[in-house]
Amino acid sequence: MTIPADVLAYNQAQTADQALICEALAELFVKVVPAAEGKVWHGHPVWFLDQNPVVGYSIKKSGVQVLFWSGQSLEGPGLVPLGKFKAASWDVADLASVQAPELTKWLGQVSAIQWDYKSLPKLKKLEKLTQF
Repeated sequence: MTIPADVLAYNQAQTADQALICEALAELFVKVVPAAEGKVWHGHPVWFLDQNPVVGYSIKKSGVQVLFWSGQSLEGPGLVPLGKFKAASWDVADLASVQAPELTKWLGQVSAIQWDYKSLPKLKKLEKLTQF
């Protein structure tokens, strides 16, 4: 799968250093989670599996932040819980951080470990989408 045009445009609109990080993240997401569909959603690049958001990134004051929608259920230390549901984030310190083994490990888990975010507005609660 290729990187969608709207994601490429988002990446190119960032500062030079942030654009390099965003491009590397998008390439990694496409490589490690090839079944996921990427697009700009609510202003940020997000990858979906069967219309369920699993991973994305955004620009924060501190730099680039990767968001895993089911991140609190992923294995391994390093993710920071975010919000009132099951999301967790990881801050990308620099371009070399994109090659961190933890990031690839978490990306490898997003297909098997999913909470049902696509049904959240209708159900008003999160339920497991996969068995983990």
